[in-house]
Amino acid sequence: MDLDLALIWTAILGLAVLMYVVMDGFDLGIGILFPALKDKDHRDTMLNSIAPVWDGNETWLVLGGGGMMAVFPLAYSILLTAFYAPLIAMLLALVFRGVAFEFRFRDERHKRYWDWAFCAGSIVATFCQGIVLGAFIQGIAVDGRSYAGGWYDWLTPFSIFTGLALIAGYALLGANWLVMKTEGELQKASRKIARPLLWVVVGAVGIVSLWTPLLNATIAQRWFSWPNIVYLAPVPLLVTLVTAGIDRALAKTWDRTPFILSLVLFILSYLGLGISLFPHIVQPQIDIWQAAAPDESLRFLLVGASALLPMILGYTVYVYWVFRGKTAADAGYH
Repeated sequence: MDLDLALIWTAILGLAVLMYVVMDGFDLGIGILFPALKDKDHRDTMLNSIAPVWDGNETWLVLGGGGMMAVFPLAYSILLTAFYAPLIAMLLALVFRGVAFEFRFRDERHKRYWDWAFCAGSIVATFCQGIVLGAFIQGIAVDGRSYAGGWYDWLTPFSIFTGLALIAGYALLGANWLVMKTEGELQKASRKIARPLLWVVVGAVGIVSLWTPLLNATIAQRWFSWPNIVYLAPVPLLVTLVTAGIDRALAKTWDRTPFILSLVLFILSYLGLGISLFPHIVQPQIDIWQAAAPDESLRFLLVGASALLPMILGYTVYVYWVFRGKTAADAGYH
């Protein structure tokens, strides 16, 4: 039986994107929360909680971007052209954020400015990711095998909303990460922030879920036609149950459950997005099979991925296991 290599690579790159979103999401959320948590010692603890893992989290972004170029070159060329401005802004913000992360521990004299740089880089990077997501959902003008839209087509009310929604989502992940990883006043403050953020995020997910079918008749047909509506009903029902679980866990002052359920909430949202868009990789015209590289290339790349993916997953599991538990207030980053 011949393997559907395009479908296999879609699953691999889909996993890479999901891993990036849920893992780099919470450490971007730490920076987003800086204005709400102004105590110097609290900020030090916040950064120390992500110091062992934040670089590794961005490995998934490299895998996703590099994999897209190699596996779906047509989609890569169109999407990069369409989203050139927000993607460059995102990368510059990530670089700026990384520099600020290092310098704030070594330049005490300007620490406050590095704090603001770290916060600004986190917000801008997140907002740009949300902009790209919204514009991708909304659709891209294509003529043959080339991008046919304008320079600012990515800037729409829907994409701006998804950018703001993602800021709130990452902030929720960051707050619940701190609930899990810290103690004392910082944990209390994080829990206090997380509860209203939860309802902002759920409200944003609801608005995007209703807005998306209005942008695309195919998506509306997929979700609301019979019997699809019965088959897909568990997704919003599970979102409702998970939301209630997060709220209860925060009210009961549980440590780990809010973060774990927040990850589940993101995974369910990602699943809903996949259901809406599959199999198109460039909305609404180009599917994964049209965009894929030749089978020979996909087969060759799959051999490398078969070795690389277990290494990345193994490293990730090992690092999180080694640095499990609470982050001590006096822990230092060197």
